[in-house]
Amino acid sequence: MPNTNSVKKAHRSSLKKRAHNRFWKIRIKSAVKTLKSTISAKITDTNVIKEQLTVLQKAVDKASKEKVIHKNKANRLKSNYAKKTAELAQKATKKSK
Repeated sequence: MPNTNSVKKAHRSSLKKRAHNRFWKIRIKSAVKTLKSTISAKITDTNVIKEQLTVLQKAVDKASKEKVIHKNKANRLKSNYAKKTAELAQKATKKSK
C-alpha cells in the first residue's frame, strides 16, 4: 500500500493512464484484426477494404496523437496495410478485366 499522498496520487494517475492506453491499443488491434481477416479471405470488394483501412488509419493516428504509440510505428502500420490493400485491389482489377 502507498504511504504518502503523492504516491497515492501517482498510483491513481497511472491506473487512469493504463486504462487510456489499453483502450487505444485494443482499438488498434481490433482494426488490424478485421483488416487482416478481410485480406486473408481475399474479398474482392475494394470498398469494404478501403473502409476498414480508413478505420485503422484513424485509430492509429489518434493513438499516435495521444502518445499511446510512437508516430513512426503509426506510419509504419499505415504504410504496410496500405501496400497490402493496394496489392489486393490491383489483383482484383486484373481479374475483372
